[in-house]
Amino acid sequence: MATRVVCYGLGPIGLSIARLACARSGIQVVGAVDIDPQKAGRDLGELLGIGATGISVSADAATTLRNTRPNVVLHATLSSLAAVVPQLQECIAAGADVISTCEELAYPWSAQPQIAADLDAAARAAGVTLLGAGVNPGYAMDALPVMLTAVCAGVRAIRVLRIVDAAQRRAPLQRKIGAGLTPDEFAQRVHEGTVRHVGLPESLHMIAATLGWQLDAGDDTIMPVLAERAIATEHVSVAVGQVAGVRQIARGYVGEREVIALELQMYVGAPNPQDTVEIDGDPPLRMTIPGGIHGDSATAAIAVNAIASIRRAESGLLSMTDIPLVHYW
Repeated sequence: MATRVVCYGLGPIGLSIARLACARSGIQVVGAVDIDPQKAGRDLGELLGIGATGISVSADAATTLRNTRPNVVLHATLSSLAAVVPQLQECIAAGADVISTCEELAYPWSAQPQIAADLDAAARAAGVTLLGAGVNPGYAMDALPVMLTAVCAGVRAIRVLRIVDAAQRRAPLQRKIGAGLTPDEFAQRVHEGTVRHVGLPESLHMIAATLGWQLDAGDDTIMPVLAERAIATEHVSVAVGQVAGVRQIARGYVGEREVIALELQMYVGAPNPQDTVEIDGDPPLRMTIPGGIHGDSATAAIAVNAIASIRRAESGLLSMTDIPLVHYW
């Protein structure tokens, strides 16, 4: 039988997820939720550009979940876990497994342990699975490095470098990394917590917990990348000396030894995009994906591909390293 799916959140990522879900055999999209008044009431297919589907987008999540009885909710609304807890609780109460692109849900046990415990208890009580999924966090800088260690007899350290040309990415992401700000504006936004890549500390702790490393210390450093030439994208113009994006590094230590280093360079005009994983182990391993993984399209793919794994997983709040291996199906 087809898996009944509700698409919850129809921003740029949510629409990509919905488009892929509608095209995938074995999935029946039965509902769509978004509070945007420009989308509510319209046919989902109209928003996706695929023709009428007979599925009307609703701003009322509770009614949609009650009437459609989905097996899985594909949730893509906000990055802040605290902000989406009511939405996730609503989906859990409806008896649906949930795959969410909320970055802070990827591994919330370290930064937000009480929320994590509450969500885990609710999911277990309802007999459903709750998963934070995506490309970063959720794959490129955590689950993928962990998977590469499968052939290692020992691992001493993991280092990951991800370089992303943000000029090829959606407008909200370009704003989130501070493209077009002055250095002073960037520093203020970092202080406020509104400019940063959300999820790097979550990736750090996911790796450590999965490999059984008890971190004694960790840090998360955010620095601006300043434009050396004028750059214009579809969404922003960056003058010389303005901020093109971020360089963010999360490190974890056992004693005084650095065991994890995750470096993200995400800025408009970044040369040589790539995803590189280095494992100091037995044997040592190094893997580079030239061009890097395009985060937007890949996030849609991993969310949809995770459906098969989440349906086989145990109930509760899980991470990408807890569920059966996610792969194309």
